[in-house]
Amino acid sequence: MWNLIKPRPATLRLWQLGLLVLLFVFWHVMTKPGLIPPFMFDNDRQAAFFFGEPLKIFGVIQDWFFTDADIYQHLWVTLAETVMAFAIGAVGGLACGLWLALSPMASAIMDPYIKAMNAMPRIILAPIFAVWFGLGMGSKVALGVTLVFFIVFFNVYQGVKEVSPVVLANARMLGASQRQLLRHVYLPSATSWVFSSLHTSVGLAFVGAVVGEYLGSSRGVGYLILQAEGSFDINTVMAGILVLTAFALALDEAVGAIEKRLMVWQPKAGETERL
Repeated sequence: MWNLIKPRPATLRLWQLGLLVLLFVFWHVMTKPGLIPPFMFDNDRQAAFFFGEPLKIFGVIQDWFFTDADIYQHLWVTLAETVMAFAIGAVGGLACGLWLALSPMASAIMDPYIKAMNAMPRIILAPIFAVWFGLGMGSKVALGVTLVFFIVFFNVYQGVKEVSPVVLANARMLGASQRQLLRHVYLPSATSWVFSSLHTSVGLAFVGAVVGEYLGSSRGVGYLILQAEGSFDINTVMAGILVLTAFALALDEAVGAIEKRLMVWQPKAGETERL
């Protein structure tokens, strides 16, 4: 009964916003001196030291964007690294996934190598990329590409493999060429898998950029967070995390908007049930 109740979009946004406000209110109350139970921390200021204070965090964000306006050069670098890593990794994963899914011989030959590269903890490649590409944007983009590529690759590969044999047989019987099969059968079948992987890859692209900035850079939001951690400035660290999270959500929303435009042919869950 309960799973049939779905709020309207406007109501859903209000609920989501209300939950966010409650989380920040709870955070503020729990880090306010005098309100923490004495058995949890040695003194009243320890909670604020470990978790930060929301009002001070918002003050840091306000200084970054409006008062000092000094975050834009760092934000631009991180966003550029993220978008490039996301785009290159997604396109590369899509192309390789289609190629191996449609080439049984190549797939059989490359299978152990693909599995070995996917099993590798790719974060450890960051220092190697720093040596190869320097401490500029190239090393951060390279790390982000390795994180995004395999997510997209395996989803596309599986999506093509999931194509119905009946649909393929009917299309071939009607005289469809290999190019027509790719355009009208394989790609539509893999599209939902592709966008599912893209939503996951957004966060990984940010991870690649920020981890690379941690290891060596002079610009970027990751660099700001690293500098704040060195001085135990938890409020600035939390401010950087919130800014990165907000932009990751914005990029995910952009992917979702593109998905809606490209997936108009796919019936929604409610429409499928009515059919």
